[in-house]
Amino acid sequence: MKNTFTTLALSIATLCSVGTSLAQAQSMASPAKPVASDASAYPVAPAAGLYEAFGEKPGIQSLMTDFVQRLRADPRIGEQFAETRLDNLASQLGDQLCQLSGGPCVYKGPDMKTAHSTMDVTRAHFNALVEVLQQSMDARGIPFTRQNQMLALLAPMHRDVVNTR
Repeated sequence: MKNTFTTLALSIATLCSVGTSLAQAQSMASPAKPVASDASAYPVAPAAGLYEAFGEKPGIQSLMTDFVQRLRADPRIGEQFAETRLDNLASQLGDQLCQLSGGPCVYKGPDMKTAHSTMDVTRAHFNALVEVLQQSMDARGIPFTRQNQMLALLAPMHRDVVNTR
């Protein structure tokens, strides 16, 4: 049931997302102000306290370390991460989620369209990745409401990540 609600929330957020530009990093002076960045595909403000709810930078980094390990082990998508330097991926994802959640980090990696342009990513791959992320968030004890707030920030990336039908 939880996965159904999350998939529905992701679908709604993806359908409701507008705009396609990627811009500069979020301003630290006003973290709740919607500002487009390389971390997110669209200007979406994080929910108040989201960064803190994820344990700030150390909590987010721990979450991403767990997440990438689970990705590699997942039979649906693990093969796509067989050659990936997991420590580097966890670090980049940590910066990305830190920035998205309103934290002081700045994601300096490629935009999602560029990062996934040479990969054959299907909707099934994307959904599997979201499920693995949910497993990691559950394992860290992140409340369901906070999980959905983060997933809503990530959902607009669907358009730039999925590139194969």
